[in-house]
Amino acid sequence: MAVIPVAIAGAPYNVHIEAGVLARAGALCRPFLHKNHVAVVTDDHVAAKWRATVTASFDAVGIRSEWLVLPSGESTKSWEHLARVIDWLLAQEVERKDKIIALGGGVIGDLTGFAASIVKRGCGFIQIPTTLLAQVDSSVGGKTAINTPAGKNLVGAFHQPALVLADPLALDTLPLRDVRAGYAEVIKYGLIDDATFFEWCEANGEKLLAGDHAAREYAIAYSVAAKARIVAADEKETEGVRALLNLGHTFGHAFEAETGFSDRLLHGEGVALGTVMAARFSARQGLMTSHDAQRIAAHVGKVGLPASLGTLALTCDGGQLADHMLHDKKMDAGTLPFLLMRGIGKTFLATDVDLNEIAAFLDEELTRQ
Repeated sequence: MAVIPVAIAGAPYNVHIEAGVLARAGALCRPFLHKNHVAVVTDDHVAAKWRATVTASFDAVGIRSEWLVLPSGESTKSWEHLARVIDWLLAQEVERKDKIIALGGGVIGDLTGFAASIVKRGCGFIQIPTTLLAQVDSSVGGKTAINTPAGKNLVGAFHQPALVLADPLALDTLPLRDVRAGYAEVIKYGLIDDATFFEWCEANGEKLLAGDHAAREYAIAYSVAAKARIVAADEKETEGVRALLNLGHTFGHAFEAETGFSDRLLHGEGVALGTVMAARFSARQGLMTSHDAQRIAAHVGKVGLPASLGTLALTCDGGQLADHMLHDKKMDAGTLPFLLMRGIGKTFLATDVDLNEIAAFLDEELTRQ
């Protein structure tokens, strides 16, 4: 078992990564629980696979679990379901010292964490991520949010979990498409500041996606440690360090918005494609070599993630995609920072990017197959 500390000032916690940890969730959560019953929020897909296991783990330590099962999918990150979660938590008589359990992927973690941050002016929660994307990214760092018609994750709060339990065996129950989507966030850590880890991804990515448990555990532990280091240095993204974790996201969120935040383009798929676009734009601006940009695109495509904007068959133009970016939560005094690259492992925050140039670039990319 790997136990990785997340050293947030005033709110430190550990991430436990272990095959089979779902069956021990009750014992690991028990020291954090204020009462002999606990509220668990999940979705219908996760409940079908893991509710019995997790319930039994709480029963074994004398904790009664109460469950709210929500529809799966990105559309659940909404005002409607936020209200539903809060009303349910209040009906469960949740108290400030209680810890709510978020069992599921990024949608459940974001939604439940945000609800926990505001119900009774804030109570605790525990993340039990069941997707690769949530295990390597969204369950760590305390970003919680819902989507709105104006854009993705525009309403939310920084609210750190008390504990994170990541079980690599949970990935065995996922569709390959979902594992691929999570892998996009794994690649990101190599591209930010560790070219050697990106080389590891090139050598082991297909093995990870094929179900190799050792590769999955290594990738999860590496990614969590990398994110923990970054968020500990810049919890609320005020110093520019944490912003590096948004590589691929500004482009990706625009693609998600254009496809209606639907299953047409999963979040991780948007991030993968956004990362390719960030690399190609960086090369277009003379910041990195076209060879490195193509190397990134080649790996993304090789593992089955979208590597070309033209394959989405969008009916919009580059200007419309750029307009989606105007709603990005990173806007600062009318300027939108972009994560660009000077090479593999050399990501930086650029504050002088002209959105008109982005629009022109995207017009070119829309015709690329």
